[in-house]
Amino acid sequence: MQSVAAALERLEELAASPTVAKLAHAFEAADHEIALVGGPVRDAFLGRRVSDLDFTTDATPDEILSIVKPIAGAHWDVGRDFGTIGAKIAGETVEITTYRSDAYDGASRKPEVVFGRTLDDDLTRRDFTVNALALRLPELTLVDPSGGVEDLIAGILRTPATPEQSFGDDPLRMLRAARFSAQLGFEVERATRAAMTALAPQIDRISAERIRDELSKLLLTAAPRGGIRLLVDSGLAERFIPEIPALRLEVDEHHHHKDVYEHSLTVLDQAIDYEVSRGVLDSPDLIVRLAALMHDIGKPATRRLEPGGAVSFHHHDMVGAKLARKRLRALRFDNDTIAAVSRLIELHLRFFGYTDGAWTDSAVRRYVRDAGDQLERLHILTRADVTTRNRRKADRLAFAYDDLEERIAVLAEEEELAAVRPELDGQQIMQLLGLKPGPLVGEAYRYLLDVRLDEGPIGPDAAAERLRAWWAQRADA
Repeated sequence: MQSVAAALERLEELAASPTVAKLAHAFEAADHEIALVGGPVRDAFLGRRVSDLDFTTDATPDEILSIVKPIAGAHWDVGRDFGTIGAKIAGETVEITTYRSDAYDGASRKPEVVFGRTLDDDLTRRDFTVNALALRLPELTLVDPSGGVEDLIAGILRTPATPEQSFGDDPLRMLRAARFSAQLGFEVERATRAAMTALAPQIDRISAERIRDELSKLLLTAAPRGGIRLLVDSGLAERFIPEIPALRLEVDEHHHHKDVYEHSLTVLDQAIDYEVSRGVLDSPDLIVRLAALMHDIGKPATRRLEPGGAVSFHHHDMVGAKLARKRLRALRFDNDTIAAVSRLIELHLRFFGYTDGAWTDSAVRRYVRDAGDQLERLHILTRADVTTRNRRKADRLAFAYDDLEERIAVLAEEEELAAVRPELDGQQIMQLLGLKPGPLVGEAYRYLLDVRLDEGPIGPDAAAERLRAWWAQRADA
């Protein structure tokens, strides 16, 4: 948190930028109010980089368009029904929204958009006090009707109105509380937390797509653990991703095992660390983080209490992959994300057989083949899944995975491992065996792929010879 003086100095610099200055002068000339609002003002106080420029005004959408057209390189009105006009001004994208005073009926998922009359009214309808800050332009007057600056200094999240009213108006704000808590490192104020618990069932009014987007934003923060914990503790997670609170397994006095919920949060933390330390992924990776959070969701359904005090979770990888597909579909994730996350969950235990005995080159090839384009993510998830406090065991597993990655690299260099495929394609198989397109071609293809995985490259001539022998043997059978 910067000092107020330093924050105001940053805001003055921002107001002097070509984009903001052009807008301020254009609206002043048109005799309309305009203010920089929300995130940019908040982030100036926090010393964070300002990325999005959001403005609010007393002008209607039609009036906004007439003011920005002469100074904009481009403009669009896809948010016009909600009072928002977008524009490209001096090379930067901005959004300008008419003062709002939304009205909710307490049942529908969308508010009735009602334009407001004053900046103060617009600010008090916003989600949290730290986002209910504005800088009037061009006079550079800070407007803070709800004590947002004090809450920024204290590191507290609370709503401008009562939390019951705010969350009742838009239940998605409860998920935003979890996200901002993680993103800013702030504590959610006690009454606001209590309202999140009391009103958790109201999240059912929100569409799966909006919940998905907010959950994704939370997971992509630098440290999402606290936000996930808040969703679970408040009962919100139970409404849209119940597999996560279900990880808090009961432990009786005779059967002991690792706390699966806490383990999953630790895996998430460690996966984020590996994203950074390995330097392979370009940006925070939603697929890695979803897989880390959900990798053990098959454990509750497969938990068995064994004689002698042991606890087993046989096949929880396969069960978890199936549950993940179902849950992510319900949350309207795209098919590529669903396929990648479920595949990682399905494969996350595969490596642990590596430490039981040396894998053959065939086993290494199959590991790479099965991971496909998710191999780097599988590396991250598998390493992150080691949360034991036994240093000797942790070191042994780390050394073993180092060895596996080295073997993958050597084989990849020797054999172009990333593109493992049979040495005869489908057309060549049909020509050699006199087949037409159909299931038999696929069967022959899979046979040659097994040969390739087991033995490495053997050359097209040897592959053709092996295929003829397989076909003859199959015909005799």
